Order: sequence, then C-alpha cells, then structure tokens
Amino acid sequence: MKMNPWQYAMEFREFLEKGCISPERVRAVDTNAQALGVSAVQLMESAGKGLADYVRGMSPDHVVVICGKGNNGGDGFVAARHLCRDCQVMVIVLSRDIRTENATQNYRALSHCGVSVIIADTPDAVLACRDCISAADVVIDAMLGTGITGALREPYATCVKVVRESGVSVVAADTPTPDLPATIVCSFHRSKGGEPVIIDIGIPDEAECFTGPGDLLLMPPKAQGSHKGAGGEVLVIGGGPYQGAPYLAGMAAIRAGADIVRVATPNMLPCPDLIVEQTGGKVICEEDTDRLAGLAERADVTVCGCGLGTESHHVISEIAGYMGRAVFDADTLRQPLPVADNSIYTPHAGEFFRMTGCRLPDDSAGRARMVRDNGPAGVTLAKGPVDVISDTGRVRFSRTGTPHMTVGGTGDVLAGIVGALFCRLPAFEAAALGAYVNGCAGELLVDLGDGLAATDLLAQIPRVLSGVKGVRNDKSDHNKEF
Repeated sequence: MKMNPWQYAMEFREFLEKGCISPERVRAVDTNAQALGVSAVQLMESAGKGLADYVRGMSPDHVVVICGKGNNGGDGFVAARHLCRDCQVMVIVLSRDIRTENATQNYRALSHCGVSVIIADTPDAVLACRDCISAADVVIDAMLGTGITGALREPYATCVKVVRESGVSVVAADTPTPDLPATIVCSFHRSKGGEPVIIDIGIPDEAECFTGPGDLLLMPPKAQGSHKGAGGEVLVIGGGPYQGAPYLAGMAAIRAGADIVRVATPNMLPCPDLIVEQTGGKVICEEDTDRLAGLAERADVTVCGCGLGTESHHVISEIAGYMGRAVFDADTLRQPLPVADNSIYTPHAGEFFRMTGCRLPDDSAGRARMVRDNGPAGVTLAKGPVDVISDTGRVRFSRTGTPHMTVGGTGDVLAGIVGALFCRLPAFEAAALGAYVNGCAGELLVDLGDGLAATDLLAQIPRVLSGVKGVRNDKSDHNKEF
C-alpha cells in the first residue's frame, strides 16, 4: 500500500539523530536542505525570527544585537528587524565587510526598519558603545556562530569584555561566542552543545536522514603542499575467478582521491595507474598469507573480496587482523565474517542474509531497522534501490542512482570509492558519502540507459566529488513505498 506524505515522513523520522550536532554536520545538513528546496535566505529568516520571538517573550524595552560578518550576524540582522516593532533596537556590527550575500541583504533591510546601526570595527569603537550596551535589557550575541576556532581577534575580544562587564542578560544565537557566557542559548535546528532552547528553522527531516550534496563538504581538501600519499594508500585484494572486479575497485579508488592503489591479484592487470602485486597461483591461497598481511599492514585501507571467489575466503579471514581499516565486499561477506580493527561491510540483500541469517524486508524503513539491529559490529552499507548505511546506532539513507546500475561491476566501483574515502573520513561518513557518489556518477550517465557499463562510472567519480552540477538531488517521492 502506498503511503501518503505524512506517513512517509513519520516512517523515517525515527532515524533522525539525537543529541549535539557538529559544525561540520550542520553545514552538510544546511546544504542538503537547500538542495531539497529550502533556500539559505529562508533558513536565515526562520532562524532570526525564531530568535526574535524568544527574546520578545522576555519583554525587553531595549535590545542590543551584536553582529559579526558571517551568517550568524545575518541571523542577528533578521532578529533586529522583527524586534524593532516591539522595542528599541540597536545593532552593533563588528565589521564593515559583511561576508555573505544573505547577511548583506538583511543588513541593508535594517535601514528601512527604524533600527539604529553602529559600525564598531575597532576596539575603540566598541568601547564607545559601552554605555549603550550597559543600558540594554538584553544583548543578542550574533557574533560568530558555529565553527569558530582559535583565540578571539579584535574587535571581538574587546566586545566580549565589554558585554561581560555590563552584566546584561545575553541570548546567544545558535552558539555562544567563546569567553562570553550566555544566559540563554537559542540553537537552530539542533543543539551544538549544552542544553539550549531549540528553534525549529524548517530544515526537512530528509536533509539529515538522506545523503545529499552537503555530505561532500565533509571531505577534507588536500593542502597546497601535499605530497604523494596524502590522499591515502589503498590495497585491493581480489580477482582470480573474476579479474575485472579488482581493476574496477582499484580504478574507482584512484578516481575517488586515493594517491596510491595496489592490487594483490593472481593475474597481471595491464593498467599503469595501479601497482599490481601478482600472487602465485590461479587464486589467492594460503601461500600468499604472509605477503598479503604485510601489504595490509602498510595500507591505509584494504578493500577485500572483489572477484575473489569462495576458495580464498579463509585467507582473508586470517589476515583481517593485520588490517587497520578495511572494506569487505562480495565473497568475503560470509561466515566466519572477517573483522579488521575498523570494518565496513557492503552487502546486497542476499549477502546480508549470508552474513547474518536475517532477510532484509522490501521497505526501506524495515531494511534500516534490520541493518541497524542485526548488522555486524562496524559499519554496514546495505545496497539496494535505497541504500541503508548503519553503524548499529545511526542510520542514513542514500537514494542516488538509476535502475541501469544493476549491471555487473557497479558494486566493485562502490567498494573502491568507499575505500578511498575511508582513507580520509570515519567509517560511517565514508560509507554514506561513497553510496551517494556512486549513485550520482550513475545519474550523470542516465542518457546511456541500459548501455551503461561499470567502467563508464569511473570518469564521473571526480566530477561528483568536485560538486558538479546537474545531479538530481530532489528525488523524494511520497508515493513510493519508503
């Protein structure tokens, strides 16, 4: 039976994360919300109005809003615009250079609202505002917001000192400025720490539950002075019965940013981008154990199973203890399940049953509960029309991709992508982003239809990781069984 939109929303709301949210995750969720149609200016308006509504409930006669040059300052500008109808409002801006377009728009709007605005971009200018701050009933701290690191610079440091000395009640917008204790913290969407008042700013649940373009922001960029190997070294162990699989996984790892990829396999691969560590027999066997263990110890991530066949499973189980981080795919997904120090498993429904003895339901919510509650220790990326990623606590979904990706080899590409991302991200984030990137690569090739080949995906991987436009990010379908 088809679900209506309300049922659809309720079905996956149970998978929303609880507790504090990191600044990095905030940026990802905000960007995902924008991809779903909620613009940045809408989010700023909702945040500022919610902040104003809370302060209005304190019945102040005089409010001072202290704003920085970023989006946190923009939230303060919106709050000032809404509050000026009920009380006297003064805005102190700590920079002449407003950094974002949305904050700039809301700053300009203040000139039409009867709000007093003072530019205080030096310590002396801040000190000149001391009496105005001391006379306020409430000070709104909209200076810096999330993501601030390091010691406060001027004029922020002087401003914090002046506000502290005034003894006025402080309401912080989203997060308090360092060294400035807040009487109340009004956090937008979710807590960033402590026990704040939470203001709902209209971020769709799907922006958190599903992967989106915001997840790309979690990838740390390579520094300008990076040397070979900074992107990580991946070892792929596979092949023998099926030799195309380790090639696809290895090349996908290269395309997803790994600097060095070694492929341990029985057959020589004619590919100059990969370092081939050819093993002795027709399949990987017991005689290869010591050599593979040494290679696994030196690699940042080991990807196992692509084209491996069933005869070599015992070798992978034996050397898994030498792996720090590992992605287990295909023929490694059987009992006894190999376990590395930090493991990601990438089963389809049949492999999940083989691993756990549990059959995945058809509906995505049921699949998510099954993966979360019955998956192995580590992270499981259960592949399907909607991918489910879980670390036995958190759950995330990825619905990127097309039906044409049922062609053989796309799972090997996914394993290689996840392996490369795992060099630079924690396991859960690497698996979730890998599922998103693999699916988006297929979406960029939708014109190929049923002629899509797994090798076609390889060239699209760096395009997706660089944030190429044109990938569909709004595929929510309330009439589809979730």
